[in-house]
Order: sequence, then structure tokens, then C-alpha cells
Amino acid sequence: MAHRLPDGFASALRDALNGVRVLDRSAALEPYAADALGIGAPPDLVVIPTSTEEVSTVARLCHEARVPLVVRGAGTGYTGGAVPTQGGVVLSMERMNRILEIDEVNLLAIVEPNVITGDLQRAVESVGLFYPPDPASLDTSSIGGNVAECAGGPRAFKYGVTKRYVLALEAVLPGGEVIHTGSKAVKNVVGYDLTQLLVGSEGTLAIITKITLRLIPKPPARTTLVATFPGVHEAVDAVTALLNERVVPASIELIDADSLRAAEQYAGKRITEGDALLLVECDGTSAAVEEDIDRVKRACAMVGALEVRRSTGDAERDELWAIRRQVSLALRATGLHKVNHDVVVPRGRIPELFDVVDELRGRFGLTIACFGHAGDGNIHVNFMFPRDDAQAAARSKEAERALFEQVIELEGSISGEHGIGFAKAPYLSLELDAAQIALLKRVKAAFDPHNILNPGKIFS
Repeated sequence: MAHRLPDGFASALRDALNGVRVLDRSAALEPYAADALGIGAPPDLVVIPTSTEEVSTVARLCHEARVPLVVRGAGTGYTGGAVPTQGGVVLSMERMNRILEIDEVNLLAIVEPNVITGDLQRAVESVGLFYPPDPASLDTSSIGGNVAECAGGPRAFKYGVTKRYVLALEAVLPGGEVIHTGSKAVKNVVGYDLTQLLVGSEGTLAIITKITLRLIPKPPARTTLVATFPGVHEAVDAVTALLNERVVPASIELIDADSLRAAEQYAGKRITEGDALLLVECDGTSAAVEEDIDRVKRACAMVGALEVRRSTGDAERDELWAIRRQVSLALRATGLHKVNHDVVVPRGRIPELFDVVDELRGRFGLTIACFGHAGDGNIHVNFMFPRDDAQAAARSKEAERALFEQVIELEGSISGEHGIGFAKAPYLSLELDAAQIALLKRVKAAFDPHNILNPGKIFS
């Protein structure tokens, strides 16, 4: 839905920004019309700032003129979080992409929002440090987007999600005011925790322009094991057996049969004769890694693993992880329409989640491919159907709601790391009651009284 810009707004914006790139031609706007969800509409203008001062100017002018303002990072999100729903201005952070500091004494990094996650990881590891959060899109997603969505990834089982590593933020409020939350200190209990409030706020409260991240020492040893199973339920049983062995791997990733076959087709080679796969990565001291490997092998053997194989070096480890990180691309490459849901349940209820998926397959006649972070219960459930099959698309929408309802009954959440955006906004009330939603709306109004910042997201 287009938003008619006030007369003279575009000219005033250009004059105030003094040479900053402002795009208004249709062809230039189109790349900013959608994220990985693939649904959206172009903005009226795109502004590409290079500094906090320029961001502040854009926010102030949009606030004064009541023009919708949507912040965009790398555009890898799956819920439409960076997509304009009411026209207006997209503020693309693509040029704010510098690693400003790696502080080896205080174990932290200070970055601009469009630093690519994988680039930061490689930079800190080169000096013996470690930034654990690692979404599957780490080589394309930006730190600012990870913070806005509180991204997770495979290593969240052991190390936690993005919010555990954000110490401080510089952010611009919708009226243009610049605020600084948190500090370099690891302890800070002065006032409300605005830093953690902004983490996961999906660009609806403020525009993040600088991020201070906690680092840890790089683990001295790491090894990846691949275990194959006759089916996904045996693989799920192996996850339970691992937890019962009290082993805490860095990652436990699961890939089911539909995802495996797609990955094999995408890679052009057979990966396994089994119908399910676990990737388990252990890290720490060399002695601890060896002990964990023995426990992993024992747990997998107990539930009937067909094979448990250890990577022989970094090259093979990278090859194994490439399979996992390319699963989503492989499913898209099948030509079927793919609807990805990042539901999460308590770890102990993962078997019940896969029972739910089996029931949905039968009830709605859909291919449902599952993969994801079995270690923390965050499974990506993908409804797959022909793009031109309207009946299958309708069944998929029914299955979507049924999935979310069942996940809530399993004490889980409808989103583990992708956020709500506009794609899941209609389902917010399945998880949050009226009092909670009203409180969230009051928080939104306190930050953004004119509702210009990323309107149409989270709340339907």
C-alpha cells in the first residue's frame, strides 16, 4: 500500500542530506521491495546513509512529516521485517559496514550494523577470539539484522543467541535523537535495560547505528561428527540420548529425508543412504572434545545409527557444514514453493513436535521438510507445494495455523529466531494474551508516538 509523500518532502530530504544517495526510480527501488520471504512492495524513496548523523536527519524529517520509515540491512529475513508495507522511505544501512574496533583486552568488538556476520567471525578468530552466534545465513546476513531479530543459529545450544553478546548500542529514535545504551562493562544495572529491549525489536523502536559485542576466547579444538539414521525419529531419539549423556556439544543439527534428498540433488552427489542426519560439533580443550566425541558415538549407537563419522580436518568439516547451510537453498531449488517456519519447543518435546509434523502431512497432504537446531528445539518446518497449486497453498495456510497451535500446546513459540514481521503478525495472539499485547503497544508508542518506524510489523 503506497504512502503519498507530502509535497516537497523528497526535495527537503535531499537538501538536508547534502549529497547522500537518495533513490527514487522504479528500477532502483525494486531490490528493496522484499526480503527472503519474497513478498512485498517498493518504497517511495531509498536513502543510503554513511553516518549516524545522516540517519538522525532522515528520522527527524520522516517524524515531522509522518512518513513511514523502514530500516533495511542485508534483506535475509523470512518474515518481511525489512519490507515496507505503507510505502515511505527505506533506510538502507548497506554502507555502514565497518568493524570499528576489536578490543583484545576487554574481549569486545564495536561494529556498524551492516557488517556481515561471517566477516566479523573471521576477523575476531584471526586474533584468537570468538563470536559464537552463527545463523545459517552468516555469509550474507548482517550483524544489525541479527540484533534486530535476535538471531540464533546452530551454536545457540551451547552458547546462546545474539542477545547474550550485545553489551551496548548506539541508536536513533524516530524523532532523530541519538541514544547510547549499555556500556563496555560486563555489568550494568542502571535503569531499565534498553539494550536488551532493542535486541529483537525488529526495527520498530529505534534505528541501531553502532553495536558493542561481547567476545570470548576461541576454543582451542573443535571436531564435527556426522551421524546417519534410518529415519528422522531415530535421529530425534539420538538427540534425547545425547542430552541424557550430559554432553553439551556446540551444535546439534538435524536434517530429515526430504531435506537430505534436496541437498543431494543440489550438490549433485549422494550424501548418505540413510533418511536422516545429525551434525554434531564439539569444541573446547582437546581432552574435553575427545571425551565428548566418545559420548556422542555411544548415544548415537544406542538408538541405531547407521554410521557415525568424524571429520578428518577443517576441509571436511567445512564440507559437512556446507551441506547444512545450503539446505534452505536446496529446497528452493526443487522448484516447489517453500514456506519456512522457525518454530521452537522445549528440547524434551522435540519428539512430540515431529509427531505433530507427521500428523500435518497426512491431514493436509503436503510435503513438509524439516531441518534445524535440534539441540535447542528450534526446528525449521517447511511446507512445500507447487507454485501454481492454489488448493495446496490454501491447505498450507490451514496447516500453518495448526502447526502454531500445536507448538503453543507443547510449551513452545511460533518463532525461535526469524521474528514476527508481517508474516506472523496474524498469529501473535496465539502466544501472547491481550494484556501482554497491550503492554507491547504502549512500549511501541513511547518510542514511536506517530508510528512511523517499520509500521505494519509485529502487530496485525
